[in-house]
Amino acid sequence: MVSELLLPAGSPVKLKTAILYGADAVYAGTPDMSLRTQSQFSLDDIREGIDFVHAAGKKIYLTLNLYTHNKDVEKLPHFVDTLRRLKPDGVLIADPGVFLYLKEHAPELKRFVSTQANICSYQTVKFWQSLGADLCVLGREVSFAEMAEIRRQCPDIMLETFVHGAMCMSYSGRCLLSNFLVGRDANQGACTHPCRWKYAVVEEKRPGEYLPVYENERGTYIFNSKDLCMIEHIPDLLDAGIDSFKIEGRMKTALYVATVARTYRKAVDDYLEDPKLYEEHMPWYRTQIASCTYRQFTTGFFYGRPDENTQIYDNNTYVKEYTYLGIVGEVDAEGRCRIEQRNKFSVGEQIEIMKPDGQNVEVTVKRILNEDGEEQESAPHSKQILHIELEGGRAEAYDILRRKE
Repeated sequence: MVSELLLPAGSPVKLKTAILYGADAVYAGTPDMSLRTQSQFSLDDIREGIDFVHAAGKKIYLTLNLYTHNKDVEKLPHFVDTLRRLKPDGVLIADPGVFLYLKEHAPELKRFVSTQANICSYQTVKFWQSLGADLCVLGREVSFAEMAEIRRQCPDIMLETFVHGAMCMSYSGRCLLSNFLVGRDANQGACTHPCRWKYAVVEEKRPGEYLPVYENERGTYIFNSKDLCMIEHIPDLLDAGIDSFKIEGRMKTALYVATVARTYRKAVDDYLEDPKLYEEHMPWYRTQIASCTYRQFTTGFFYGRPDENTQIYDNNTYVKEYTYLGIVGEVDAEGRCRIEQRNKFSVGEQIEIMKPDGQNVEVTVKRILNEDGEEQESAPHSKQILHIELEGGRAEAYDILRRKE
């Protein structure tokens, strides 16, 4: 079967990047309608994003997956009216009350049940299907063996699973650490990821004396999960009967979105064309997927219960092989690129143009000009609008500029 490749769209630029670099669909949301409190979308951005996605023949799903308190229920009529006007291809929901409200007041919209609903069995899928769900996102705790049984028991509903990105130390992302420690609730979309922090023990009668927490002499990061990566297991994913392969990373950079979209797109297409081609290109997939920031990789729960090797005990740092410099906007007749710069780079440096078709072109930064046309030897300040001239290759709109570390 052919499965959908679904990418996160945390901003308008990332939405377009995901589509151009190989996504079949994207999921997005505004802060007041979802678990996307750091979303960079306005309502007009969402409208434009839907038009862009549909013009490309792709799909877009919007999120209404917060767990409602009483104050939120009062806002539902406005939110749902907005969704009806926007006409997305599906709405992601976690709260049963929100699900029923949407079913009653916007029956024309497809209802997708979010991973926050903790769907881990065929009985739970049947429950949501009986209420009219069109798709269920399976919890990250579900193994391949369980997926096969869910598909056998539930042949007439779409299933989605995460295949790449951050893992949570709690059950399907349902965690109270962030709320308890800093007052920002993970179940309202405001998680500060305190599971990544370094912890120590203080003995009651010795305040101020911090004793490190050790596990088998490996360090102190006791909640710190590795990142999920299934790029080497595309055949098993396709055989599992899953309709949509979901990538996590709504808060990641456009470089991350482009890299993961492009790599999984090629891996899936290669395998469907010829399994031997997929095996031959495996070194390329590994190299590319490791070129964006990650936290060491794991296959999560897919092949059974994870053991101690799924956790990272000795540090909380990301592996970073490339630095994101910016995404190309307009390109003038001389080939000069306009970018919103993300990290420092200088004239004379060798950088790389990353293209949607799989090419990576090494170039040299020949000139840097600011918005006023003034020459700069370096660009140390992030989010500065620059015009840069490259030597050794030509960039096009939506190419990614990056530097190997």
